[in-house]
Amino acid sequence: MEVALFEPRIPQNTGNIARSCAAFNIPLNLIEPLGFKIENKYLKRAGLDYWPLVTVNKYGNFNKFLESKSKKRIIAFSKKNGLYLNDFKFQKNDVLLFGREDTGLPDCIINKSDFLISIYMPNLKPSTNNQKGVRSLNLSVACGIAIYEAHKQLNFKNDN
Repeated sequence: MEVALFEPRIPQNTGNIARSCAAFNIPLNLIEPLGFKIENKYLKRAGLDYWPLVTVNKYGNFNKFLESKSKKRIIAFSKKNGLYLNDFKFQKNDVLLFGREDTGLPDCIINKSDFLISIYMPNLKPSTNNQKGVRSLNLSVACGIAIYEAHKQLNFKNDN
């Protein structure tokens, strides 16, 4: 399993995701352009001293990333009406793809992915601005939920 971030903008989110990748021993793919320099102090602080434990791959654009992962399933994550996370069956070589914090994954990227997954949120905000609710999850939170669910499916067996 791998994680890929499409044009991430916030270094703290990327650092937190790198820490999750270190905890689960999975590579982190960064698809440029990034909204920060890789040497950013906030990126390093959020990743703490775990950076040596993470394999980080950088790609100049999405097409270069896609070429390098041609034999793997690309699993896109978005709030845009995907299959719910708990209804999806992961495979060990899947690449979990997440979009920018401000705009998510564009449709052209989703269309090049193999599957679209959404994380169920019971208090999702409707499209009108006058109703209360949550627009989306923080990128690092969504990524952590997805990593955990995929890892749980692939590595834990229920003996009951």
